[in-house]
Order: sequence, then C-alpha cells, then structure tokens
Amino acid sequence: MRRRQFIVLIGSAAAVSLSVAPVGRAQQPGRIYKLGVIAGPARQVPRIVAFFDELKGLGFLEGHNLQVVAGGFGLRVDQFTQAAAAVAKSAPDVILCTQDPAVRAMQEATQTIPIVGLSVDMVAAGLVRSLARPGGNTTGVSTLASELNGKRQEILMEAVPGARRIAALTDPIITQPAQLQALQNAARSRGVEVAVFSVGAPELIAPTMDKAKEWGATALNVLAAPLFSINRRLVIERAAAIGLPAIYDWAEWRKREVLSRTVRVLH
Repeated sequence: MRRRQFIVLIGSAAAVSLSVAPVGRAQQPGRIYKLGVIAGPARQVPRIVAFFDELKGLGFLEGHNLQVVAGGFGLRVDQFTQAAAAVAKSAPDVILCTQDPAVRAMQEATQTIPIVGLSVDMVAAGLVRSLARPGGNTTGVSTLASELNGKRQEILMEAVPGARRIAALTDPIITQPAQLQALQNAARSRGVEVAVFSVGAPELIAPTMDKAKEWGATALNVLAAPLFSINRRLVIERAAAIGLPAIYDWAEWRKREVLSRTVRVLH
C-alpha cells in the first residue's frame, strides 16, 4: 500500500474514534509504517485508545507493522513546537495532530510530511484552504464541535428550564470569539444570559467554575476542549460540589462519578 493510502486510513481511523463510519482495510505486507503524533491527551485517554483500536482493526498493529514515534502524547500547548521538530526529524510516514495548535506547530516544522489534523473547523482555523482541496501537506477531520456546543446549550436550557444565567466554560485556544458570540446570541433570543469564563490551565479550572457560580450561573456548558476532557474528573467533581448542573462533551465523560446534580448529555 502506498503512503497516500496509509494517510487516508489514519484520517479514517481518527474519524472512527470520533464515532464516524468505518472504512475498509488495506496494508502492504512486510512494510512497517511510522506514525508521528502531537497530542494533548495522554495515550490512555479513551478516544486515543479507540483510535489505535481502529488502526488495529484496519490491520496496523504497533510492534508488528506500525511504529509510533515516542514522546507525542500528553503534551502541553507550550511543548508542541519542540515536539513537532522532534517528530519531523524522525521522518514518519504521516503525523496525527489532535488540536489546532498542534497542527500549526507541525505545519511550521515540516512542509513535506503529510499531517492529519483533528480540528473543530479546519477551514475556519486557517489550517487548510477548504475541505475538498486542503492544499499543502495538511488534511484531516473537522469535528464541528462549535455546532455541537450550541446543540448542547439548547439541551441544557431544556433540561434546566429555570436557568436564566448559563456559564460557558471555554479554553480560548480552542473556541473562537465568533463561536462564543453565536452561543450568547442564541441564548439571548430565548431570554437567557450566557457569560463566558475562560480557562487556560488545569489549576484555574476550579477557581473559574467558582467565579461562574458567584456570578449567578444556574447551569454550566463545558465547551469542547482537550483541557477539560483531560481534567474531566476535576470538572465533574467541582460542578457537583458547587451544585451547578452541567453538560459535557466527550463520550468518556459518561462515568458513575457524575453525580445526580450534573446533567449528562453526550454526543
């Protein structure tokens, strides 16, 4: 199998890990494929595990015909540039990047090695020219998380009908101002005020949620971001502790530790 086909399968496996339809198998016997990764989530995070499970189902088994470049998981945003340079130097067949800053760091490190990115919206983020004709060495999957953030907000308003003040917990690196404005406009049309509470580091999550409660929030929309997914136990437990019904993003948030006061709606 040519490298182009391997790139397609990497993108397909990434999509499947986000609950998109599967694709067919293909591989070239006797060849070892090299995969680079730049990712905020740790290797054991469920969606990363699902990605490798899907690759295995497609015939790519780590230690057999798949080699994964070390050091690419569980990275902070400020580590992306250095990690991208190291991954590019290892000359993999393809590089998987799980968020916009990772894709940008990788684009700066190489203009030749194919990059498969997972993004809220690759076009809006300026990572590719279009989904049909991305150009350059970058392709990938747009998760449309911005649309799902809005859908979850609608569900939250229905689940907590008395809520007139909703806090949106956001990572400003991931969610663009225009997306936040759209959430506020949609809520305002229904007589609900949405205030944005930005968090840029794990240690700021709990204090920021406390500020949302002090502001008068009666419900919490935790917007899609690796920062919150990685620290989901902290987010869930704090929401329960301050009595703030909340709605979350990733499927792995469906855990028994989500207490009865937390609204659980998953996509």
